[in-house]
Amino acid sequence: MRSRTVPQPAWNLEYAMWMFTRLSGLAIPLFGLIGITAALIMGARTQMDLGTLVRWTFFPNVSHVMNSNIPDYMSWGGSFWQIMELMIAFFGLTHGFNGLRVVLEDYTNPGFWQVFWRGIIFLLWLFSFLAAIYVVISS
Repeated sequence: MRSRTVPQPAWNLEYAMWMFTRLSGLAIPLFGLIGITAALIMGARTQMDLGTLVRWTFFPNVSHVMNSNIPDYMSWGGSFWQIMELMIAFFGLTHGFNGLRVVLEDYTNPGFWQVFWRGIIFLLWLFSFLAAIYVVISS
């Protein structure tokens, strides 16, 4: 009697995106917690209303605090916040577009249409991420 060989899992797109989805699902709330904690430390508890604080938490753009009671809002536009904003955008966009890819691949047959939809989703992701980079750099 021969023993059965167990196939070793390979690193392919499916496994990498499955792992990324799990990690980004943990990273997005972590970035939100970091954003809200840092904003409260910087004085948001007395100078911002709740709506501005929530907008700031998930999209820390300096224009979100310009209309609040903060006297000096330039400290809210530093490179730390730009990096946080780009990381939130990257993880959020990639997480969402990967979910869209999984749903579309559930309803299409392997072959041309899966490759077509993967290409369309990648182009949409690329356009969205480039738009996010433009918003971060120009603000």
